[in-house]
Amino acid sequence: MKKSTIVLISIAVILLILVTSVVGKYNQLVELENSVDGRWAQVENQLQRRADLIPNLVNTVKGYAGHEEKVFADVADARARLLGANNPADAASANAGLDSALGRLLALSESYPELKADSSFIRLQDELAGTENRIATERMRFNEAVQTWNATIRKFPTNIVANFMGGQAKSYFEAAPSAQEVPQVQF
Repeated sequence: MKKSTIVLISIAVILLILVTSVVGKYNQLVELENSVDGRWAQVENQLQRRADLIPNLVNTVKGYAGHEEKVFADVADARARLLGANNPADAASANAGLDSALGRLLALSESYPELKADSSFIRLQDELAGTENRIATERMRFNEAVQTWNATIRKFPTNIVANFMGGQAKSYFEAAPSAQEVPQVQF
């Protein structure tokens, strides 16, 4: 075999290895980005579940505390902002407002002892607590997917492929600043 043929075959093999590597990295990034998007969809799914439960909770409390219209209006407004959120940052902000409004609604229930004993109210509170746990789990999974994505797009040589395909670092779902405060429980 001629020397020039061997050189051409060597170059072709090297190019094939490089192309295969780039395609593999690209596919890995597509998979990771889809994972981040899927995890965010699960966060939204659980937020929607909570938003669907809230009208039932509000109506149950309304039956006992009809004159507390401001609390009900605040919950409805916060729910509407959450349902209208278009990205993780908006959802986090709207979620903080909803947490605050729900806290006031549940505090209102403390003023009505017969409400606290109502089986519908208890069942709704349990559903809401379960939903809050699901939301926390999905937030954690979303943040794990974002962490994997962000670490992968910064590693060499994947960062070259990520830059080529326009891969940007994703933002974590962060708790509202009010979450840093210790809640006050009064009996």
